[in-house]
Amino acid sequence: MTILNTKHSAKLSYLLAEKKQHYLVGGLKGIEKESLRISKDGLISPVTHPSKLGAALTHPYITTDYSEALLEFITPPFAETSETLGFMQQIHQYVYDHLDDEMLLSTSMPCGINGDESIPVAEYGSSNIGKMKHAYRLGLWHRYGRTMQAIAGIHFNYSVPETLWPVLHEQSNSNSSLEDFISKSYFEMIRNFQRQGWLILYLFGASPAICKSFFKTRPHLMTQFDEFDSHTLYHPYATSLRMSNIGYKSKNQADLQIDYNSLTGYVDSLNTAIETPYPDYEKIGVKVDGQYKQLNANILQIENEFYSTIRPKQIAESCEKPTLALKRRGIKYIEIRSLDLDIFNPIGIDENQARFVEAFLLNCLLQDSPEYTGKEQHINNQNQLTVAHSGRKPGLKINKEGQQISLKTWTNDILNSIQTVCEILDEGLASKPYSHALKQQKAMVENPDLTPSAKILQGMKKTHQPFGCYGLTVSKQHQQHFKQHKLDDLMTQKFDQEASASHQKQKQIEVNDSVSFDTFLANYFSQK
Repeated sequence: MTILNTKHSAKLSYLLAEKKQHYLVGGLKGIEKESLRISKDGLISPVTHPSKLGAALTHPYITTDYSEALLEFITPPFAETSETLGFMQQIHQYVYDHLDDEMLLSTSMPCGINGDESIPVAEYGSSNIGKMKHAYRLGLWHRYGRTMQAIAGIHFNYSVPETLWPVLHEQSNSNSSLEDFISKSYFEMIRNFQRQGWLILYLFGASPAICKSFFKTRPHLMTQFDEFDSHTLYHPYATSLRMSNIGYKSKNQADLQIDYNSLTGYVDSLNTAIETPYPDYEKIGVKVDGQYKQLNANILQIENEFYSTIRPKQIAESCEKPTLALKRRGIKYIEIRSLDLDIFNPIGIDENQARFVEAFLLNCLLQDSPEYTGKEQHINNQNQLTVAHSGRKPGLKINKEGQQISLKTWTNDILNSIQTVCEILDEGLASKPYSHALKQQKAMVENPDLTPSAKILQGMKKTHQPFGCYGLTVSKQHQQHFKQHKLDDLMTQKFDQEASASHQKQKQIEVNDSVSFDTFLANYFSQK
């Protein structure tokens, strides 16, 4: 292994000096991917979640997100990236084997919608937990509109190798318990990701344009964009409008001061938002004429409503609040939420992207990470918005520690710092996949026309298609890709069994309910 002659962080220097760098290898990777079901004409499907795919409430791999039409695919976590992507491929193949004439939209930004009412809110049956999931989504509708909730993306889940923690704990000379050290270290990773996460938008953003139909319920937002054609709005240098202030952003959350300096601070600040009434939401009402319009009238109904680019996660037990799971058992993994669907890949993400994100996250873990003070979170958010709207603009500058720096210079600094991590992850692999992935990202820095966002606009111009038609064309190509193949009998049987078991499990949950929904909600929110 050739290690670059560069300045390493104290953690990485220790691993190299002690010949323990191999402990960086083998972190678990899982992927969650959302996709809208659409008709052959490109319109959002009005059909309920196909029963043959299983019960959305209880299926471990195939469920729905906000809408009945917004499928969500979930892989188990694997140490090997190719296994994670292979499982995602199998889910897609199974779904396409059962989708009839419908297809999956390959773009993150929704097309083929006709206002909020065209987007069916997901249903999860008659159980209390099913009703809660539905009522939460009704609350999102009344707070933000349904259209925003139809945006799709990739969530990349990553857990640091368990064997690495004792090594880093020893290096730190910390007097804290290993569990506390792990939580502290995950928050160091999270803060560094927030500082540098705009890079993900530059490299992988794939939503530079939007159908005008997206703004039917919010036409005033259209004035901030250029017109690509009579059906499409865009910014010429945009990377990820999905992650801009017309996507996963909301006015009431802009001023939330979520604490990322410690697990206790994070949990407490999120709980404060969940328990603090918000006047505009109080006007909506909670239970009106016997029907729930939202779970409560607070700033956040539940933790998931907080739209962050990265989240600390712990596997929650049945009906356990996520913040309580974190408080009780610490952080199990982190979830990256800023990845657009890769329109040029049938499953929405490719191997180079997944490997780079893993190396990037490890680099965030190994770097020094001062605690947040003052306005740093605001600076991080502003950098994200700047790159989302104008990331490919020549000479663009963003804010690094209060100073303006060119995006290209900072990007090259980050990519160079990741080189050693990639070499370590490549050890023993003849194809050097991590270094290859890094090389691909460096090429996109030197030539922004190679970025997905630029290639999408190039494709639209070359084919003279508005964004919606271009997305539909690519979606049909991906449909053909899966229609030309079929899942093998063994995996088909496995998914068939999962679908059947999920229906049985949902029925059992419904049978076992013993309290009213009002009591269930009160019990849920009273957990301490």
